[in-house]
Amino acid sequence: MTKEFLVKGSSEEPYVVTFSKDGSNITARCTCQAGRFGNQCKHRINILHGDSSAVVSNNVNEVDEVAAWLEGSDIAAALDTIVRLEKEKAKITREISKAKKIVADVMAKEAI
Repeated sequence: MTKEFLVKGSSEEPYVVTFSKDGSNITARCTCQAGRFGNQCKHRINILHGDSSAVVSNNVNEVDEVAAWLEGSDIAAALDTIVRLEKEKAKITREISKAKKIVADVMAKEAI
């Protein structure tokens, strides 16, 4: 089964995002620069997470169907890992900012 979407991105022309499902195997391609070089792109990830906000083709209603393919697929665990690590990264970034503020405050007190 194959589904294709036109997605608005940074270029003037929409990108073509294509999903294919064979059993629990999902393949996804995108014509954006990242997709053409085999890297992760937000266009594919957004659709897999059910986000149709950038879809400009007339089949927006099919985004939910493709998103449903994710459960039990070969890429679900990998995407879950990315989401978990992104949350951890955000938490660590906040903690680093707090620590830098403490250092700045301590240095400012010593300068007085």
